[in-house]
Amino acid sequence: MMNKLATALLVTGLAVAPAASYANDTSKSDAARAQTGTSSMQGQSGMTTHTTKTGAAVSDAAITTKVKANFAADKEVSATNIQVDTDNGVVKLTGTAKSQDDAMKAADIAKATEGVASVDNAIRVSASGTKY
Repeated sequence: MMNKLATALLVTGLAVAPAASYANDTSKSDAARAQTGTSSMQGQSGMTTHTTKTGAAVSDAAITTKVKANFAADKEVSATNIQVDTDNGVVKLTGTAKSQDDAMKAADIAKATEGVASVDNAIRVSASGTKY
């Protein structure tokens, strides 16, 4: 009786092991893709392609941080009222500056920042008498 039970468990284990192993590998791949920000899609040809969804976002966040750091390092530009938004390497500057020169200097700083493809300068010049 014990031999039959042992044989039945062994056969069941051998039958289930490949499916369990596949499921384990699949979940690891999904977890790995989630950590790296990639996704996979199976096309009509049956081939799976991987695309990175967060690559541009991470790069854009890094560009935004660099531009803000460069503003902070510059003694001539008061960038406390200038907002920076980056999308696919295009930096958009909004907010207010004390003068047209400050707005242009902020745009020049952004253009000189590594990774910036172009700058959309939408900075408004504050009305005279407005203090920061």
